[in-house]
Amino acid sequence: MDYTKEYKKKTTQSAKVFAKSAKLHVNGVSHNIRYYEPYPFVVKSSAGKNLVDVDSNKYTDYWMGHWSLILGHGQKNVKDSIKKQIEKSWMYGTVNEQTVSLSEIISKAVPVAEKIRYVTSGTEATMYAVRLARSVTGKKIIAKIDGGWHGYTSDLLKSVNWPFTESESSGVVNEEKIVSIPYNDLEKSLSILKEHSKDLAGVIIEPVLGGGGCIPADADYLKGVQEFCKKNNSLFILDEIVTGFRFRFGCLYPTMKLDPDIVTLGKIVGGGMAIGVMCGKKEIMEYADTTGKKKSERSYVGGGTFSANPTSMTSGFATLSVLKNNKSIHSTINELGHYARKELTKVFDGKVIVTGKGSLFMTHFVKDGISQVINASQASKCDTKTLHDYHFKMIAHDGIFFLPGKLGAISYAHSKADIKKMILATNDYL
Repeated sequence: MDYTKEYKKKTTQSAKVFAKSAKLHVNGVSHNIRYYEPYPFVVKSSAGKNLVDVDSNKYTDYWMGHWSLILGHGQKNVKDSIKKQIEKSWMYGTVNEQTVSLSEIISKAVPVAEKIRYVTSGTEATMYAVRLARSVTGKKIIAKIDGGWHGYTSDLLKSVNWPFTESESSGVVNEEKIVSIPYNDLEKSLSILKEHSKDLAGVIIEPVLGGGGCIPADADYLKGVQEFCKKNNSLFILDEIVTGFRFRFGCLYPTMKLDPDIVTLGKIVGGGMAIGVMCGKKEIMEYADTTGKKKSERSYVGGGTFSANPTSMTSGFATLSVLKNNKSIHSTINELGHYARKELTKVFDGKVIVTGKGSLFMTHFVKDGISQVINASQASKCDTKTLHDYHFKMIAHDGIFFLPGKLGAISYAHSKADIKKMILATNDYL
């Protein structure tokens, strides 16, 4: 079946609106991954588990606002809280009580969050985290994971996409200050870290690779890297922007008995509003306090005009309050994720490896003898074109939205019936 023809037939208004967008915006979008062929549909509204486009087509959404909407689109408690705040105003540019309320709930759920600094994106949070690591240690090199995505900051824009040895972008300098280590391979990782130990400021790792393939880290791997950092007086930084509050009320690291120095958060803690969070141990975070310090003594960590704005703080607090007060949410969506991975594995019958954890999942079409996907290198060697085609078929034919090629996120607005619908659509694809 010609799914492109079917898609074009039902998205005529999207085609017209996107043509205007393409004249005004680079490639018609404001985030590279939002573009796909022949053109992305244009959303006019969303509610619960659904997106509705300008042609009034309805899609069951598994992209869920870059995985940030754990409660679904427009959840009532969050919406009502935002409305109340907007009545008071939506931007102060000053200290506000809403920030204190959100920080209190985060600090109780995330033990390492002894001090917190808000920004407006995950990119800013990781950028400042590595700057802080360099300030604290007096060293320059940051190690990251092959395939690890920490936003567009130049400090970490290396070895994101295969082949990992090529520069990710022109215009990036000082790439020699970033080194890459292979995920879930402790022996090779430690060997690389030892080579750079004298000038190693810190290591930043996602406990589940998000953009790198929805791949969980082995707990012993993370413990081994952390142990090296502690002995080497380098900082151990966990990027929990995707994983924070996704699987449980709090971060993933305590379940692995880890002791990070800095943790970055985002997505879910903003409840769908712009946010980034850098938090960590008091003695480390205090380097960002500029009071009475010389330039050489401080880590200049800002936040920006819209940092800790009352609307984002209110949205985040409302979301975390719902999660805190309903203990069944995480168990419910984690079970749905387990069911999705199990059923997809069964229906594809050896053609795929389904990775993920809890309510996150990703389908990898195997080729070239790939028998496991435990790092981004293996994920990159899978058949990514077929994955795009599979996702596009569901968009065009079944009213199911995955951003083509990306992982799926289940929200509390989804049901088992939605997963079954996805499995039926998968059967039709085969």
